[in-house]
Amino acid sequence: QVQLVESGGGLVQPGGSLRLSCAASGFTFSSSTMRWYRQAPGKERELVAHITSTGGYSNYADSVKGRFTISRDNAKNTVYLQMNSLKPEDTAVYYCYALDARGVRYWGQGTQVTVSS
Repeated sequence: QVQLVESGGGLVQPGGSLRLSCAASGFTFSSSTMRWYRQAPGKERELVAHITSTGGYSNYADSVKGRFTISRDNAKNTVYLQMNSLKPEDTAVYYCYALDARGVRYWGQGTQVTVSS
């Protein structure tokens, strides 16, 4: 059974930091591209960050460049999103996404991030 379980969301003040984690199971994590998406109320889901299977390449939405960092630990089957200098406009549900070597896509259930004073 495939599972992507996000954790680490919550309420944080503007300028603060959060670290999201996504624990994967049920598929070959080390061969999979991983992404973080987010969806704010009334908006479409958007790609936030992407990392290749080896972790050798990553890229980011312009809105988070320089503030967010995606990383992965293939030994722990976990991908992370370190979020610094958070802004109110970062408020959204954050979703973990996997694209495995066969081209099959998986989604996590999401974790809420709220940036507010």
